[in-house]
Amino acid sequence: MHRALFLLLTCPLWAQTIQWEQQKPEILKHYRDLIQIDTRAGNETKAVDYIKKVLEADGIPCKIFAQDPARANLVARIKGNGSKRPILILAHTDVVGVQPEKWPVDPFSAAIKDGYIWGRGSLDDKPVLSANLMVMLLLKRNHVMLDRDVIFLAESGEEADTTGVGINFMVKNHYDEIDAEYSLTEGGNATIEGGKLVSMNIGTAEKVPARVRLVATGTSGHGSVPRMDNALIHLGGAVERVGRWQTPMRLNDTTRTYFEKLATISTPEKAARYNALLNPATADAAQRYLAENEPQAYSMLRTSVVPTMLKAGVGANVIPSEAEATLDIRALPDEDIKKFYAEMGRIIGDPQVKIEPLPATRPPSPATRLDTEMYRVLERVSKQVYPGVTVLPTMSTGASDKAQLRAKGQQSYGIGPSGTRDDFTNFGAHSDVERLTEGAIYPFVEFVWSAVIQIASAPGK
Repeated sequence: MHRALFLLLTCPLWAQTIQWEQQKPEILKHYRDLIQIDTRAGNETKAVDYIKKVLEADGIPCKIFAQDPARANLVARIKGNGSKRPILILAHTDVVGVQPEKWPVDPFSAAIKDGYIWGRGSLDDKPVLSANLMVMLLLKRNHVMLDRDVIFLAESGEEADTTGVGINFMVKNHYDEIDAEYSLTEGGNATIEGGKLVSMNIGTAEKVPARVRLVATGTSGHGSVPRMDNALIHLGGAVERVGRWQTPMRLNDTTRTYFEKLATISTPEKAARYNALLNPATADAAQRYLAENEPQAYSMLRTSVVPTMLKAGVGANVIPSEAEATLDIRALPDEDIKKFYAEMGRIIGDPQVKIEPLPATRPPSPATRLDTEMYRVLERVSKQVYPGVTVLPTMSTGASDKAQLRAKGQQSYGIGPSGTRDDFTNFGAHSDVERLTEGAIYPFVEFVWSAVIQIASAPGK
């Protein structure tokens, strides 16, 4: 079916009247303006002030909530008729740090160079932030009749919420302001391969950080006298064992569907490998290949354990009485973490090494369902805005603020703009240098708008 006819049959009248070519200057302005605001932790209120001014100029009231005045959160709401529960569109305003000497441009210039917009936050998370801002403006300007409220949250602390200033603060103290049936935020993307859009990855699950310290103890002494209970030797053995431990593979609805669908758009060789994961008789060989060649896909299959930090000793001639290692454990959503720690202790098999869990940074949360109206809308909109893509539900190996919302019962989905694997790997979130092609921001705004319209607008009104 021709795309224009498909849109005519499936979208309300106001969804068809947006002239997207005419929206491009304003989209680009807000996107670049937000990148140019340095919102490293402690500066997020600067972005909130900008968003508040823009929204209120169009008559959209805003509420500000702040535990720390420099790290405020903004909530704006466009009301519907209340026949359905709200949808929440959210994005974080903070960005990670920069090393300016590694950038070809000022990291907060939003410079347009070689077809890319360069800047810290250009992928994480100012595309979503600016798209959400544009959706609110377009809803208001077009007087869209809604079945459900549309809530916009610009929150301050996704990257560095150690003091609970962002989503944790909002969930704990102001959840009534952001309570919704569905929510959309970062955590997905459209993937380009060979110059062609091939997949839209919708985030429907994520791993849970469950970090621990391994602490080995022994007798201290002079480095010239070897000791059998040397804490470093025992810690080294423990790190070696857990680092090489192949934890059990376990598929869930998201990852099973992901690999099944990924096989349908892959080369025959890759397809055979992904399909092999679904067969217990052939899964081991496929896993070994992924461990060596596709480590992110390998991580999606299991609770992962990665040693990341070592600490011991005060001098080259001193045997320390204690040595410790930090393990970055990313648990599957349904992992029984106490049992997992117990099994890890068995793998280590050394009474001189103790496992000390570190404080949780995010709550355990179930995977988002694939059988909802929202997921069906995202599938449909993906194919409208990015023709030819295969929609893949995806489990993130990292963590996001969707965890706190899922823990409250929201069906929360991850979305994002298009790019190549090189874009996301070498110039993406938390990379030394961050950028997004200018041409990716415009269809992404259309994507978010279409998803909100199709889930929230009152049909035929």
